[in-house]
Amino acid sequence: MTRRIGFSTGAIAKGDFRAALAILRNHRVDAVELSALRLVELEPLCRAIAELDLPAFGFVSIHAPSRFGPEEEKWVVDRLGDLAGRGFPIVAHPDVVYQPARWAGLGSRLLIENMDKRKPVGRTVDELRGLFSALPEAGFCFDIGHARQVDPSMTEAAMLVRAFGNRLQEVHMSEVNTASRHDPISRNAVRAFAPVMASVDAGVPVILESLIDQGQSDVGAEIRRAREVFVSPPE
Repeated sequence: MTRRIGFSTGAIAKGDFRAALAILRNHRVDAVELSALRLVELEPLCRAIAELDLPAFGFVSIHAPSRFGPEEEKWVVDRLGDLAGRGFPIVAHPDVVYQPARWAGLGSRLLIENMDKRKPVGRTVDELRGLFSALPEAGFCFDIGHARQVDPSMTEAAMLVRAFGNRLQEVHMSEVNTASRHDPISRNAVRAFAPVMASVDAGVPVILESLIDQGQSDVGAEIRRAREVFVSPPE
């Protein structure tokens, strides 16, 4: 099975998912994550979703806003529920799941993502276990760049895949630097990622989050580097 590798729209054209989709279509990419990472991006995406030309993409997910207060949670979840009802997986950060019961209605469409070292929760197996217990139907979005930043030995990354592999529906991949910025994938990251990704089922799509919105890299180069992860011999 050919590994499906795509991109987050927010990494290509921050706040402009239409422009990002056009770029990805030109590269014949068949997987995409529509980013509503900032709260102000969610309503425009919800209004536009029915009109977007998405059939070219075999896999389409939505990234929920990553920062909002408890008083905004119901509004956010209601809109995400509309998107989940259309069949889109919804990636969410655990630190904005204030009341898990509100999110339970998303069922298996909800994908909880492991976090980088900035966040107070969701970075390790132990920190995620309670949330998955509260949301037994939720899936897992494995951010291998976050896991490497938290533990450069990749031990925690391997533990995350072992612990939640039965929930795994999407992988995020990028180089995550010490400031928690998603940079283009380096050769060192390829070598670090390869052994862990060798245990991830080939049917799980990989979404790249490498920021290339200011010319740091390009879609083709990042996809080629990501593919190297799957041909590099595990160390």
